[in-house]
Amino acid sequence: MRRLLNLVPPGTIAVGAGLGLLGLASYVHLAVAGHSLTKADYSSLSVLWSIVFTLGIGLFLPVEQEVARIVAARRTQGLPPGPVLARGTALATAVLALMVVVILAAHRLLADRLFGGDGAMVWVLVGSLVGMAVAYATRGVLSGLQLFPWYGGQLGVDGGLRIVLVALLGLAGVTSPVWYGAVLVAAPLISVVATLPPVLRAVGGGLPVAWPALLRGLGLLTASSLLSQVVVNVGVINARVLAPSDEATAGALLSALVLVRIPLFVFASLQASLLPGLATSAATGDHTAFHGLLRRALGVVTALGLLGALGAVLLGPWLVGALFDAPDVLGHADFAWLAVATLAYLWAMVLGQALLALDRHRAQAVAWAVGVAALVVATLAPLSVALRVEIGYTVGSVVVVAAMALLLRRRRPSTPTPTPTLATAASGASGGSG
Repeated sequence: MRRLLNLVPPGTIAVGAGLGLLGLASYVHLAVAGHSLTKADYSSLSVLWSIVFTLGIGLFLPVEQEVARIVAARRTQGLPPGPVLARGTALATAVLALMVVVILAAHRLLADRLFGGDGAMVWVLVGSLVGMAVAYATRGVLSGLQLFPWYGGQLGVDGGLRIVLVALLGLAGVTSPVWYGAVLVAAPLISVVATLPPVLRAVGGGLPVAWPALLRGLGLLTASSLLSQVVVNVGVINARVLAPSDEATAGALLSALVLVRIPLFVFASLQASLLPGLATSAATGDHTAFHGLLRRALGVVTALGLLGALGAVLLGPWLVGALFDAPDVLGHADFAWLAVATLAYLWAMVLGQALLALDRHRAQAVAWAVGVAALVVATLAPLSVALRVEIGYTVGSVVVVAAMALLLRRRRPSTPTPTPTLATAASGASGGSG
């Protein structure tokens, strides 16, 4: 066992356990809600879920990554992390404040178009984004200081609380989507409080960190993060916008997407060692090692994607009904489209890591932007709502892969880049299933 543990990066077990519990919580959360809510209310919760994880991961994960990177670098120099936490908190607060202003300004429009007129769901959306902002800012410090048991503990507490809270709601017979949405507010905030001691110890000390050190590359990283979440999550939102009266499709699509994206959770553990390995090969100019690792990673995710696709296509229509009580509106062909899209998305995640290892943040952002544009065009096709969403997800993911492959061929690995920490590499791979 000790020999096996030596083969994985430090902290893998702690972070992996936390991610596993958080992933399980997503399924339990949606399963209990699916069996407790009406089709209309589950549709509203599905849209809330998609917006929260699109914006939350897209906007605040890059803050975590940059905070972790700078804290880790300062740690090697014996410098305190407090100034980085202060800057990171200020940045996350500014981004959050901007989002809250926009959401509240569009409160009535969002309530009517996305939540069936329920304005309380808009406030739940705001609270959920607050929870994610606080969680990601503190995780950056925990990751940068290599406090992986605390980092994994925060993920685990978040996931465990979600399971307990939704179970209590289900046992109590609660039938309001507001309460099931409120779990996304309470769980992350409580998990932050539970893992606050090492963060508080990091407060204060040292000279302020210059803003350029934190902001350098953050814009491109945020663009890539946000656009990648749009590709994987926007389908549920599109379904509600394209057909407001179709209460069944949005909820069924979220249930199906959560099911077909199981390989993304497995990929999270692989990603933790993939990016550092690629970055090391790129920094040393070892082209053979770089391309060999890239090919092996693509082979592994291909096997994961095909295995997941087989199960989803054969059992998906039955599983979403049994697990989530989803409406019977999706067939085997729908799951085939979603499975193909997820396989392409896995390829894009691997190729994106290769671009990051080469310090080509702009190229990665361009590829995701092109993919989102292709998704928008495909979604406008005159087809059924579900098929438009499925084809949009597939086309968007495939175009991202093609763009990244072309961009990678234009330049051989030779540029050194800072190696990211384990926790931030792993935490971005959930594909919005949070």
